[in-house]
Amino acid sequence: MDPLKTYDYLTTTRQRVFDAVRPLPPQRYQHQFTFGLKTIGGTLTHIMISEWYYIERLEGKTVPHYEQWPIKDENPPAFDVIEKTWHEQAKNIRASIATQSTANGGWTRTITWLSFPDDTRGNKRFHITCTAGDLVTQLALHEVHHRAQIMVMLRELGKPLADLDYNATMFDRREATT
Repeated sequence: MDPLKTYDYLTTTRQRVFDAVRPLPPQRYQHQFTFGLKTIGGTLTHIMISEWYYIERLEGKTVPHYEQWPIKDENPPAFDVIEKTWHEQAKNIRASIATQSTANGGWTRTITWLSFPDDTRGNKRFHITCTAGDLVTQLALHEVHHRAQIMVMLRELGKPLADLDYNATMFDRREATT
């Protein structure tokens, strides 16, 4: 697996999601659904800040408590703010992923951190351990998981997206001549 190509797939398909969301009026962007993170704005915000979080961990940085984050799920910014912020963030994320294959053990390097108190598990804290590859895998699969929710939201709003599958997006296709 090529983590950089996987991230390029995410940014390519993310742009298609942005193109579908951009023309929505604010009431559609903030429309409450009965599943997932409830709104397109909340879901996009969650994916973006989670991506930032995973890369902070990948780079060995200390992540401040959620209450100190400038952007939070509960108060999603307007779409144009998310799009601009995420485009800038993506440049840094891609650069970070590009350096990981040669960084201190590469993708098999072990990363450990102490979790924040987990209110779903009795407010306990946990020592989390994974590899650098695991973090990038989580980043990618997490986005795909929530992007699927956004695709359903868009479908319910009458704005379905075309196929965003990896093979449809990233595999080379040439028309057969025989």
